[in-house]
Amino acid sequence: MHEQILYEKSDGVAVITLNRPERMNAFTDVMIREWAAALEDARLDPAVRVVVVTGAGRGFCAGADLRGGAGVGEAASGERPPAASERRNWLRDGVHYVPRAVQLLDKPYIAAVNGAAVGAGMDMATMADLRFASDAAKFAMSYVKVGLVPGDGGCYTLPRVVGLAKALELIWTGDFVDAAEALRIGYVSRVVPGDQLMDETLAFARRLAAGPAVAMQLAKGLVYRGLNADWHEAFEQAGIAMSIAQSTEDAREGPRAFVENRPPKFQGR
Repeated sequence: MHEQILYEKSDGVAVITLNRPERMNAFTDVMIREWAAALEDARLDPAVRVVVVTGAGRGFCAGADLRGGAGVGEAASGERPPAASERRNWLRDGVHYVPRAVQLLDKPYIAAVNGAAVGAGMDMATMADLRFASDAAKFAMSYVKVGLVPGDGGCYTLPRVVGLAKALELIWTGDFVDAAEALRIGYVSRVVPGDQLMDETLAFARRLAAGPAVAMQLAKGLVYRGLNADWHEAFEQAGIAMSIAQSTEDAREGPRAFVENRPPKFQGR
């Protein structure tokens, strides 16, 4: 039983819904642990082919709930701020549970951004493979507004999505970006009316879930490893992945379906 998320699985798709709408889904330690556990469950469940994350109510995620137990290590009013030595691991042992779980997830991971994604909430959206946005969605790297740096991986992930200069602009200014601008700069893949967001996201997720799961997961790994690999390593890894893909039943079903002029029925093995 979950306290601060909803977690459902059907048709090969797992849906994680951040469920603190009264706080714009600002996360607490409880939510972080439930979110990470859901990602791990989805990774290990062979029936799950695609994972979707969204928010309940008007917001996607407003970042850490500084008043609701997000474990940010702030001193109480009038107390000495914690020393760096005292707080050096609070991100690693808190909010970073989610990005670590995402790093292990070899299945497609889609953020359906229904409203505001702010600060660490934007970082959480950025670490998804794809982002679909409601026309009411808005995004801000708001850390700079309170004198902080992105603590949830934004300086690593955002340049890989929108490029170096645009990432620095967003990080340095903390300005809001609406859904139309997010689409223009390539941050989101689609913008749809809010009442159609989950229908369109789930239709796309089910389409992916019907694909050859092993090949898709191998391709995801090649793409992400290729961002940091040299030419020789990237091509060597591609050869290994192709050998694995060629050994699957799906690699036999695809050509067979083509010859028989019918849609393939992939089994994910």
